[in-house]
Amino acid sequence: MHIDIVPNRTSRPAILLRESYREGKKVKKRTIANLSSLPMEQVEMLRLVLKGKKVAEVGKLFKKITTKHHGHVDAVLLTIKKLGLEKLISARRCPERDRIVGALVARICSADSKLAATRWWKTTTLPELLDLGDTDEDDVYEAMDWLLERQARIEKKLAKRHLHNDDLVLYDLTSSYFEGVTCPLAARGKSRDRKKNTLQVNYGLVTDRRGCPVAVSVYEGNTADSTTLLEQAERVRDDFGIERVVLAGDRGMITQKQIDVLRERDTFDWLTALKTGGIRKLVEGGTIQLDLFDERNLFECTHEDYPGERLVACRNPVLARKRAHKRESMLEATTRELEKVQGMVERGRLRGQDKIGVRVGKVIDKYKMSKHIMLDIQDDSFSFTRDEANIAAEATLDGIYVIRTSLPKERMDAAEAVRRYKDLTNVECAFKSLKSVDLLVRPIRHRLERRVRAHIFFCMLAYYVQWHMVEALRPLLFADEDQEAKETRDPVAPAQRSAKALKKVRGRKLEDGSEVHSFRSLLHLMSTITRDLCCRPDDDEHSNTFTLDTTPDEKQSQVLELLKQISV
Repeated sequence: MHIDIVPNRTSRPAILLRESYREGKKVKKRTIANLSSLPMEQVEMLRLVLKGKKVAEVGKLFKKITTKHHGHVDAVLLTIKKLGLEKLISARRCPERDRIVGALVARICSADSKLAATRWWKTTTLPELLDLGDTDEDDVYEAMDWLLERQARIEKKLAKRHLHNDDLVLYDLTSSYFEGVTCPLAARGKSRDRKKNTLQVNYGLVTDRRGCPVAVSVYEGNTADSTTLLEQAERVRDDFGIERVVLAGDRGMITQKQIDVLRERDTFDWLTALKTGGIRKLVEGGTIQLDLFDERNLFECTHEDYPGERLVACRNPVLARKRAHKRESMLEATTRELEKVQGMVERGRLRGQDKIGVRVGKVIDKYKMSKHIMLDIQDDSFSFTRDEANIAAEATLDGIYVIRTSLPKERMDAAEAVRRYKDLTNVECAFKSLKSVDLLVRPIRHRLERRVRAHIFFCMLAYYVQWHMVEALRPLLFADEDQEAKETRDPVAPAQRSAKALKKVRGRKLEDGSEVHSFRSLLHLMSTITRDLCCRPDDDEHSNTFTLDTTPDEKQSQVLELLKQISV
C-alpha cells in the first residue's frame, strides 16, 4: 500500500490510500480510502509507517531548550562580510570591533537605544556569532569612543571605494533635535524636524552620486548650511585625495559667496541652482524668454553676472500647476484669517495700531503671504487687499528653475546637468532613512560631544550597510528595478516609475505570485528563521546538545542569494 497525492486545479489535492495489484502483465491501482480530510502531518506519519520506518513522538526524540531568532541577523552579517566592513573598521578582530558590528546589526534590525540593543540581541544568535558574551551598554559606549578615533581612516577607505576624480560629490546638511541642555554641540537653530523650541545638532553628509554615504561631519546646531561647504570640499580634496571635485548642492548650500571662493581654486567645479531673485532678473532682462518654453522644456544660456558658468533654464508644467494651486490656497487661508481680524476691529474687540499689528502679524507669519497682501492698519480700523500685480509677476515664474554649473558642455551636457542636480534627492533619502523608523538617529540624548559625534557616525555606517542591502534586494521590494531608465528619460518631466514597478505597487505581487515587501517587512520575514538548541529528553541540557536551524523557504532563500551577490 502507498499514499498518492492527486493535485486539483481549484481545490486542495486529494490524498488517497491505494494498493497495487497485478492483472496478467499489467500493474493496476485501487483506492482503499480517501484521506483528504486528514492533516498533512498525520498523512506523512502514515506514509512513514507504510515504508516500514519507526515513528515516534517528537517530544520523545528530543526537546528544545532555547529558540533564538537568526535569519535577519544572518542576512545583515552576510552583507557586512560581503562589504568587507569589518576590515574597514579594524584589520584585526578585537572585542571593540565585534561590539560595533553587533550594534550595527541591532541598529538595522531593531533600531533603539544602546541599552535596548544589548537586551534585544540576547533574543537572537548575535552574541554567539560575535562572541559578545555579557556585553552591556557601557561596553558599547566604550566601543563607540574607540570607533570615533578611527572615523577618519574609515571614511578615507570608503572614499577610495566610491569617489574618483571628476565624480559628482553630493553634499547636504540637516539637523536633529537634542533632548537635554548639556552638550556643547546643542544650540538653537533651524529645525528640519519641525520641533519648535528644541536644541539642534547639525550634521552634513557626503555621498557619491547614487546616494551611497561616504562621510559625515557634525556641527553645532546654529551653524549655517553654506558655511560648511568649503570645509567639506577641501576635505574631499585633501583628506580623500580627489584632485578634481564636482560639488552638487542645493541653492541654499552653494551660494554666490561660496562660488566666488570656489572659482579661485581650480580644483573645484560646482552644480547648483539659482534662487528666485536671480531667475526673475534673467526673465526681466530677456535672457530667459518664456515663449521658448512653448517648444521645449529646457534650453541653455549664459549671462554676464555668471562668468564662466552655463545656465540651464527648465520649465515643468506639473510643478507650475502645483505651485499655483498652493499659492492660491495659502492666499485664501490668509484672507479668511484676516477677515476674522477685520471683524474683531469692526466690533470694537480689537483696538490700537500696535495690538492690531501684532494680531495681523501672526496670520501673515503663519502663511508666509506678506509679499502678496497690502495692509492698512489704523488705531480703529483695519483693511487689506491682495497685490494682484505682485501675484501675477510671481505666477510667470511658476514651474521655472535654472541649473547653474561651471562644467563645460564636453564634460556634462544640459540634460545631464539637470539629472545630476536631481540626484540630490538621494541625499534627502539618506536623511529620511537615518531619521525615521529605519535607523532612528533622533532624538539625540547623549550628553558628551564625542558621544554625539560617535552616534551620528555609527548611524551613517548602519545606513551604509542598509543602502547596499536595499540595492541588492530591489527585485523583492516595492523599489523600482529599472535604474538605467533614469539616465535616458526626460530630465525635466516629473519622475515616473517603470511599468514593472507600478505593477508591483498596484498588485502587491511579484511575477512569481509571491508578495512584494518593504525592507522592514522583509527583515521581519527573515527573523522567522530560528536556531533551536536541543537535546535528547534524558540528556544533560548543558552538555549533550545540538542545534537545528529553520530551513529557509523560497523567499528567504532568494534574499540570501541576492545578498551574496553584493560586491564593492
